[in-house]
Amino acid sequence: MISPVITRVSMPREAWTTMGAAHVARADALTLEHRERAARGETHPVWDFLFTYYSYKPSVLRRWHPGAGTVLADAAHAPQAAWRWYRLTAEGVCVDLDALRADRGAGIERIVALLRATTSRPARFGCFGMHEWAMVYQQGEHRHAVPLRLGQRGTDSVVEGADLRCTHFDAFRFFTPAATGRNELPLTRDTQAQREQPGCLHAGMDLYKWAIKLGPLVPGETLLDAFELARDIRRLDMEASPYDLTEWGFSPVTVETPAGKAEYVRRQRAFSERGETLRRRLLDAASAAGF
Repeated sequence: MISPVITRVSMPREAWTTMGAAHVARADALTLEHRERAARGETHPVWDFLFTYYSYKPSVLRRWHPGAGTVLADAAHAPQAAWRWYRLTAEGVCVDLDALRADRGAGIERIVALLRATTSRPARFGCFGMHEWAMVYQQGEHRHAVPLRLGQRGTDSVVEGADLRCTHFDAFRFFTPAATGRNELPLTRDTQAQREQPGCLHAGMDLYKWAIKLGPLVPGETLLDAFELARDIRRLDMEASPYDLTEWGFSPVTVETPAGKAEYVRRQRAFSERGETLRRRLLDAASAAGF
């Protein structure tokens, strides 16, 4: 396969050192509370998800990538010069696209295909966050050591009165066995690209995962924006869940009521718009590298 010709822009040393330092400071600020809790051996039922389900250490966020279209001038001693999938040329340090394609090309193509499929279809806003409820339906033991806001019987009643319309396989796979058959459609890994849609909260959170997996193709600002989106969506995801998180400072979005449904959809739409902007930025970054 002939490698595509990639247009690159040279970035002077002063510019890339300044941008790199600003990126590290922003990443450290975003992960400070988590790192402090971890040092004390404390857990958090909401925020730990960003570092356990998405199993990336805070140090991964600190890595600033300029993107495939940028060459770091006068950068022989830059951190990137020693990183995987970078190379030193006469012009400076840049992403080694040939090595990246050889090592990760197939995976990147799958990510790009999923992102394109997702952005090609309209957003849906009728799930009302019932995926978290379906994960505890008729279940004695739960993923989080916090009480259910309506108790088990009340929670089960909400699920039984709802239409389960989950479109995201990685949420669906955590449904209890009793809830699985209640979903509008059966979901599998093989059909993920056919079902994923931009209104889904978890599809928005996963943009952080895809930004990580696209590695040096994604500029640092885009990566941290994706993390911030995942963090903000996670708040709504758990506020709308069946768990009582008031002791942790979270007010419930009562999706079992008309008012709660309306609030959920209003915030869901805003996240969908942010997600679509980020999804296109990820696709642009991949396209700039010939994917």
